Amino acid sequence: MIEIGDNNKDIYYREKNGFSNDDYLTLGVDHLPLFSGRTALQCYEDFMTSFFKKFESLVGSVIEEICVGLGPSSELRYPAHFGDGKWKFPGIGEFQCYDKYVMDDLKMAACEEGKPQWGERGPPNAGCYNSFPSGVPFFEEGEESFLSDYGCFFLEWYSGRLLSHADAILAKSAKILKKYQENKQSSILLVAKIGGIYWWYQTIAHPAELTAGYYNTVLRDGYDPVASILSRHGAALHVSCLEMMDDETPVSYDSYLCSPEGLLQQIWTVSNKRIIHLIARNTNERFDRVSLWKIHPNCYHSQAEAIKSFTYFKMNDNIFRAENWSNFFPFVRKMSTS
Repeated sequence: MIEIGDNNKDIYYREKNGFSNDDYLTLGVDHLPLFSGRTALQCYEDFMTSFFKKFESLVGSVIEEICVGLGPSSELRYPAHFGDGKWKFPGIGEFQCYDKYVMDDLKMAACEEGKPQWGERGPPNAGCYNSFPSGVPFFEEGEESFLSDYGCFFLEWYSGRLLSHADAILAKSAKILKKYQENKQSSILLVAKIGGIYWWYQTIAHPAELTAGYYNTVLRDGYDPVASILSRHGAALHVSCLEMMDDETPVSYDSYLCSPEGLLQQIWTVSNKRIIHLIARNTNERFDRVSLWKIHPNCYHSQAEAIKSFTYFKMNDNIFRAENWSNFFPFVRKMSTS
């Protein structure tokens, strides 16, 4: 695939200025036989089948969970927030729909809608990677905003293609997993990750989530469709931000209107509604008592019955510093005995 990508950059996601991101194949090639006559979905299926054959004896015992990569950093999202210097927190990010295969899909969708002009490009008034929502017309209330007929069409299409991508891969994963579990008494949990995009969460448009592919606004729940797909395939949802608190930053535009707690509460709600497990982790490297003790009640919250497991993320040598170990050791003990 790397050799194919060297000759055809359009197999990767591309942003409006022509730069591509090779972290993950664009979902536009899911059904195209560009890889020695095979589609991307067939290649993913080959890899998963090979994995289960190789580790069959460990499945259900040593291997209890399998996280299926659905996008950059294994997360179901578009690479709207580049990690190579183009984007910096708390920028809103950019829509990633400019490779020729996704653009062809957009043109087709626009023609089916009877509005072929809508398929010429993504929103031209959506700012750039490091824009703030204020002053960006697409993310404000107006005639050419995300609330317009065009805005609703584009966001439905953009998020819908991401959901279809997840649906197709998880369907294949669940089928392969079922085959290798038929003769085993133990079970293994299929897991899908989403991005913890909590900045600008307290705005009307939730722009950083929209560019990542989550059609989540004050007026629309963008995570329920994700949970619905996971529920259909028996998959758990991997979430982050368990150590983060809203009151760590004041509520103002200068503080980027973050709400990790609001995002987590929304995900709890849809997971309970769709009866799916949550797999949780922290986001930042933190060893202070306040953040560690925040994780525990989030895992054992009255509404967190679906929390299946927790992974302490970014574990490193800093844990063993005296001031950190004095917090981390009792935290682990508390988690293990709850």
